Amino acid sequence: MINVIWLALIVIGFGFAAAQGNIETVTSAAFDGAKTGVTVCFGLISVLVFWLGMMKLAEESGLLQKIAKLMGPIVRFLFPDVPRNHPAMGYILSNMSANLLGLGNAATPMGIKAMQELQTLNPDKTAASPAMCTLLALNTASITLIPTTLIAIRMNYQSANPTEIVGTTLAATMVATLAAVAADRWYRRKFLNRRPKPPIPAGPAAALQPDAQDMKG
Repeated sequence: MINVIWLALIVIGFGFAAAQGNIETVTSAAFDGAKTGVTVCFGLISVLVFWLGMMKLAEESGLLQKIAKLMGPIVRFLFPDVPRNHPAMGYILSNMSANLLGLGNAATPMGIKAMQELQTLNPDKTAASPAMCTLLALNTASITLIPTTLIAIRMNYQSANPTEIVGTTLAATMVATLAAVAADRWYRRKFLNRRPKPPIPAGPAAALQPDAQDMKG
């Protein structure tokens, strides 16, 4: 669907430019956009490499494990249906730790692995489980303590004070995360209330169930 939207925007833009006889404006904008994209990417590479290296050092030194241990009770509260020793729990902790440091690109592989592991626990392979929806909601809220990527972009554009967004980013991510958790809790209760009850077993076990007529008598 996203591809269709982008294609429609491009076609509409070319159509309006051709109708007004300014097709060269679209061509110039396309080249300028490509140039800007490459420039921004090169500006982000150094910062991302630095923080990915810091993440590796944190992992080797045990800091990441300590952060994951501190976050353990919170993660178990958010994902009550995931066993404590399941591999998905480790990937979820790594994903959330990387997001806290503002390393969205570094958090993506861990999020994908977490989704794959959560799929193994999903009884309905054609629909997302509550745990998968919770992980998606947390990643969409993008809980962040250090907005590394945004700071790097502001530095690349010669911002006078690239770190001034830290306070507002913390406020925004707290509101978004609380809203995501509240919505997730509400939908979980709604899902559990609507979940069909298991049928009464047939066979020998059914004989142990008291008969309604016997109870009346």
